[in-house]
Amino acid sequence: MNNKQPLGVFDSGYGGLTVLKEMVKQLPQYDYVYLGDNARAPYGTRSFETVYEYTLQCVKKLFEMNCPLVVLACNTASAKALRTIQQKDLEKIAPQNKILGVIRPTTEIVGNYTKTNHIGILGTTGTVNSESYPIEINKFFPEIKVHQEACPTWVSLVENNEHESDGADFFVKKHIDNLLKHNEKIDTIILGCTHYPLLINKIKKYLPKNITLLSQGEIIANSLKEYLNRHTEIESRLTKSNSIEYFTTDSAENFDKAASLFLGKKIHSKHIIINQ
Repeated sequence: MNNKQPLGVFDSGYGGLTVLKEMVKQLPQYDYVYLGDNARAPYGTRSFETVYEYTLQCVKKLFEMNCPLVVLACNTASAKALRTIQQKDLEKIAPQNKILGVIRPTTEIVGNYTKTNHIGILGTTGTVNSESYPIEINKFFPEIKVHQEACPTWVSLVENNEHESDGADFFVKKHIDNLLKHNEKIDTIILGCTHYPLLINKIKKYLPKNITLLSQGEIIANSLKEYLNRHTEIESRLTKSNSIEYFTTDSAENFDKAASLFLGKKIHSKHIIINQ
């Protein structure tokens, strides 16, 4: 890593690339390191304890790679591991560093979009079961009713490059219909998984036109920009040579192929081993 102090971006697989893409678009000057734990993905169906252990291992690796700030660009990791790492581990392993997640920035602004105070969450089983979105939204907007739908097949559709296939329509329509059955007043839906933006065309196809759809990439990038403006002690440590490095715990060749779908360009990643 030389003398660089990059901004670390972590995801269980590829989904965080949709967040990274927006970060680079809005904050191109920084150096970035992306780490995908593809060998152990998906996280969405794993236990709290397992997600916490895996996430902590990857955060430690990014700290070892000289990242003073790590963004968990994964809803499941943000839901199941972020708070524990912040409260229990950070002081011991790297008290001068910071870790951010993707759920809080989204929940802070959702009240600006809904008029009916009924919103929907489409997420992985792990994120939905964690109740993180209802808990966080209630802190900022106690009047809002949150309705959730777990979409366990959607990540697989994306990661197997089936998200534009005819077969994807069945699963997309099924979960949208299930969510909207909760309450006819739902007028805003959060895509609570960073993989889901690749399904956006299918989702819009089956979503009533009056419903606002919130994708996290732009929201997270805006929140990060504001965070760095407020926390100059972290911002001043980040190096700025406009570089991006990609690492995966699985096959670099496979990662590069899939990553091109998310980023719209070819990349070259490196395989990395996570200490367990």
